[in-house]
Amino acid sequence: MEELIPERDVDESAPLPLLPLQDVTAFPGVILNFEVEQPISVAALNAAISAGTDVLLLTQRDAEKAVPGAEDFYSMGTVCSVRQILRLPGGVVRAMVQGEYRARVRRINESAPCYTAEVERVETLPIRVSDERREAMIRHCIGLFEEYAAGAGLMVPERFLRMIGADDVGRVADFVAQHVISDAKAKQQALEELRPAKRMEMVCRLVRQEINIQTLERGLAEDTRQEMDKAQRDYYLREQMKLIRQELGDADPDGPDELDEYRYRISSLHLPEEIEEKLLKEVDRLGRQSYGSGESSVLRNYLDVCLEMPWNERTKDTVDVKKARKCLDEDHYGLEKVKDRIIEFLAVRQLAPEVKGGVLCLVGPPGVGKTSVAMSIARATGRKLCRISLGGVHDEAEIRGHRKTYVGAMPGRIAAALRTAGSMNPVMVLDEIDKLGSDYRGDPSAALLEALDGEQNTAFRDHYLEIPLDLSGVLFITTANTSDTIPRALLDRMEVIRLDSYTDEEKLQIAKDHLLPKQRKKHGLSAVKLKVSDDAIREIIADYTRESGVRVLERELAALCRKTARAIAEGERKSVSVRSGQLAKYLGPAKYKDSRMYPKDEVGLVRGLAWTSVGGEVLDVEVNVMPGAGKLELTGNLGDVMKESAKAAVSYIRTRCTPLGIDPEFYKNRDIHIHFPEGAVPKDGPSAGITITIAVISALTGIPVHRDIAMTGEISLRGRVMPIGGLKEKTMAALRTGIHTVIIPAENEKDLEEIDPLVRKALNFITTDHVDKVLSTALVRAPAPLPEEKTAPAEQSDQEPAAAASGSVEA
Repeated sequence: MEELIPERDVDESAPLPLLPLQDVTAFPGVILNFEVEQPISVAALNAAISAGTDVLLLTQRDAEKAVPGAEDFYSMGTVCSVRQILRLPGGVVRAMVQGEYRARVRRINESAPCYTAEVERVETLPIRVSDERREAMIRHCIGLFEEYAAGAGLMVPERFLRMIGADDVGRVADFVAQHVISDAKAKQQALEELRPAKRMEMVCRLVRQEINIQTLERGLAEDTRQEMDKAQRDYYLREQMKLIRQELGDADPDGPDELDEYRYRISSLHLPEEIEEKLLKEVDRLGRQSYGSGESSVLRNYLDVCLEMPWNERTKDTVDVKKARKCLDEDHYGLEKVKDRIIEFLAVRQLAPEVKGGVLCLVGPPGVGKTSVAMSIARATGRKLCRISLGGVHDEAEIRGHRKTYVGAMPGRIAAALRTAGSMNPVMVLDEIDKLGSDYRGDPSAALLEALDGEQNTAFRDHYLEIPLDLSGVLFITTANTSDTIPRALLDRMEVIRLDSYTDEEKLQIAKDHLLPKQRKKHGLSAVKLKVSDDAIREIIADYTRESGVRVLERELAALCRKTARAIAEGERKSVSVRSGQLAKYLGPAKYKDSRMYPKDEVGLVRGLAWTSVGGEVLDVEVNVMPGAGKLELTGNLGDVMKESAKAAVSYIRTRCTPLGIDPEFYKNRDIHIHFPEGAVPKDGPSAGITITIAVISALTGIPVHRDIAMTGEISLRGRVMPIGGLKEKTMAALRTGIHTVIIPAENEKDLEEIDPLVRKALNFITTDHVDKVLSTALVRAPAPLPEEKTAPAEQSDQEPAAAASGSVEA
């Protein structure tokens, strides 16, 4: 309902009703139309009409505030006269007001039902420019307004046309600001500017910005129209191609839908521009092929493979070192150093999550748990696991894939593993990396260089996909039995963690805690139906297995479970309890027997220690001296290094004949035969040097060697004893055989910390850096030197004197 407004009573000193404005600013001399529905705003209009006074229009600083306080208003507004109001349904009031003058607020009364304000009138400052400049400013502003109105498609108001002849710069600026400027803050700044010339400059600058925005909007609208026209044109052409194919008889009813589906799937993946452009080109190529052609089948397979890659799929890391430690302890017994190293690796990732990828190489004998450790890491980090077996791979295309133009082409194993895992940041296990081969088809290890290099694998290119794959988020874990056969360039890109052989006690605990419960469950048995004593497990380890890991042990326990299951199923037994000495009826006769202690000390027989891929062994060295012409015979399937050790030992003894009581002419009138039993087994390495030396000295002097002593160490031509490897495995073999004393190189004393505590406690370790220092310990009695008249003139004089054995280290 429209209401007529009575004549207003102008009293500038009286408080005026305050009407809050949100994102709107009123200017003097300008008619403003707006709608209000807030109770305080409607009440302000009602108060002004009933009292016949003006109303103060004041803009809020925060337009989102429904009930503003006095501090939420700007300090300057416009006093307006109410010309007309129209009451609409729902309590909405449409008002038309005209700005009268600027006013500065002195005080705001937050009274009900509407706010009132005490104001003072603010006059604009006189303009101090020439008439010509005033005219130029007005024309420039009017020209910008007309340009803006033309660009926006607006009709220029008649009142503005009448104003073209006006000479009031401030009035023109207020009018243009009211109708053009959209930013409420900029409008308020224009309202508060009391210098007409400055206000005009401000308004012209803001109008120019609005014109520039209009130009950009028109450009965007034109681009959109062109895109729509192109889409309509493409649709029309596709429909024509559909009809043509139907006429030719090679159209498939799902053809167009298939292409659209490919395009939709590609766009929905939000791929990088390079990849998206490549895939869309392949879709266009598919659209140009006949449905039944071989090329269309190749393109469909290619697109399907590319779209099945997990481009934007990543699992969230849950790197918790406590959880990781728990997972490792649950899955593996022992391996403390390995676990600590893995926990350190994961701790760094927890503190620095931005670190990408990483490559760990787990090196150790078969069956020690390298692959299962990798699986535990995947479980601890919450990542998906994919495994690639590299054993026997000779073709580079196995890693990088084949070109899609070849028949039967497919992606490489790395891309296929990502596709199977469904994630771009899985734990990827590259198993048996030391068994990679190479031939005329390429070198797979060279293809892995890019994938395992953190600086390059952000854009790994598979030959089949032909688009970059980001492998920086993948945690690579490689496994190997030895690092010797891994190419140097590939090994440099990996952090090597070594897993040693298990001790017998570790195998016992693994069997009790992991293997036996697993096999019981697998064969439907309970702990009550099958009991195996600790001594029985130790007997299985000693007499039925020869390995570094526990795979054979698990198979023997599985055989035991099968025998038990059969006995229970046939009703012979309700439960089985296996003790030491009862294994023969379940597993057959013992497969292995450890070397036993000899009944007496013998001449020329010394026990050495050797390392093999399945653990340590006690290696006997037998020496016989016979009349002859100085021939040295070496038998036992020896390698070149071991033969050289024997020759070095004989050469050293020739230089020490007098102190050792040996005939200086023995190399002329004696034949020496050095034999290593078990001749079918190849033997090599330098660590038997000290063993050969002691055996030859014993045979030449006729002094027996203590049967409870074993030794290991490389010998030099001067009699120095140099360090060796595999000490942990060698000492375990010595303990199984019943050895009491072990002679080791002095430089290996630091390695005693890595030996099992039970072994350290049971054995007496003697360290030495020279052969002469352990002669009195190894031999039953010390050799007697020759008399002076039998001293050979050619003997060297710089040899170290024989001495007592160095201080023993008992662990």
